[in-house]
Amino acid sequence: MGVYYSLYEWYHPWWQNDKERFVEEHFLPQVKDLVQTYEPDLLWGDGEWDLTAAQWKSKKLLAWLFNESKVKESIVVNDRWGKNVRKNHGGYFTTEYEAEAPEFDRPWEETRGMGFSFGYNQNEDSQDYNSPQALVLMLVNIVSTGGNLLLNIGPDARGKIPPIMQERLLQMGKWLDVNGEAIFKTRPWKGSFQWSNGSKEFKSNEHYLGGDYIIRQTLKPKKGQAVKEIFFTQNKEAYFAITPKWPGKKLRIKSFKPKPNAKVNFLHTGESLKWSQDGEDIVIELPEFPSDGLKPEATYGYAFKISK
Repeated sequence: MGVYYSLYEWYHPWWQNDKERFVEEHFLPQVKDLVQTYEPDLLWGDGEWDLTAAQWKSKKLLAWLFNESKVKESIVVNDRWGKNVRKNHGGYFTTEYEAEAPEFDRPWEETRGMGFSFGYNQNEDSQDYNSPQALVLMLVNIVSTGGNLLLNIGPDARGKIPPIMQERLLQMGKWLDVNGEAIFKTRPWKGSFQWSNGSKEFKSNEHYLGGDYIIRQTLKPKKGQAVKEIFFTQNKEAYFAITPKWPGKKLRIKSFKPKPNAKVNFLHTGESLKWSQDGEDIVIELPEFPSDGLKPEATYGYAFKISK
C-alpha cells in the first residue's frame, strides 16, 4: 500500500504565520503517525517546493523512517522532500505531465491525470479526457523507457470515481488482459523506440498537459515530424515490439538479429508469424488486418512477441 502526503498545507495557520513551528509540530509528527499507524510500503511526498530540504527537516525525517520506523526495512520514498530535491535526490525520481523520458540512473515514475486536471474537476467534459488509445500508448511509451505510470484517479465530493474514469480503466484493463505480457515485469530494450524520419518536437523536462502528445508522436504527426513506429520491451524469455497502428503486410524491425530459430507471435491471437533476416533488419510477415477478429480495445496497440 502506498500513501500520498502533501507537505504543503495552504490554509493551516502555522503554515501561513510560523513555518518553522508548522514543520516541527505538525508536519513531522503527522508523517510519523501516518507511517506507524498504516505501515505503508511507499510514502509519496508532494508540495515540497516552498521550503528547502533543510527547512523541511527532511534528513531528520528520512533518518527516522529508515532506522526507527516500523517499516524501516521495506519503505520506499520518492523525490519530493524539498526545493530542488526533485529529480536530484530520492528513493526514485518522478516526472509530471512530461512526454519524453528523462535520463535517470535510478527507477522513475511519470504521474499525470486522465485529463488536464490532477484529481476530479467538475468542469471537465468528455473531450477533456484522454482517449483509451492515448492512455494505452502513454503507458507503453513510459514502460518502454523503464518508467512506471502513476495515473491519477480523482473521486468526486461523495467519494465516487466518475463513470468516464471507470470506463477508461476498464478499457485499459481489457487491452492489458491480452497484451500484459509485453508490459508487466519487462525492461527496456533496444533504445525503447523505432523512429521514422523527421524532426522531433517533444523534449524531456517540459510539461504537456494534454495526452494528445502521444497521438501526435505516433498516429497524427505534424508535417515533417518523426513518429514512434514501434515501442520495445523485453523480459527473460522474449522481446516485444508494440506498434501504434497495424503495420500492413510486413513489419520491419531495424538493426535486430534474433536467433535463427526464434519464434514470432501476434499476442492478441497467439498466431505464429513467419519472419526473415534482411541484412541488419528482420521482416515479419503479417496477415491482412484482422478487423473481424479483434475487439475495439485490441486496436489501441499491436504487440508482437519474439522469443529469445
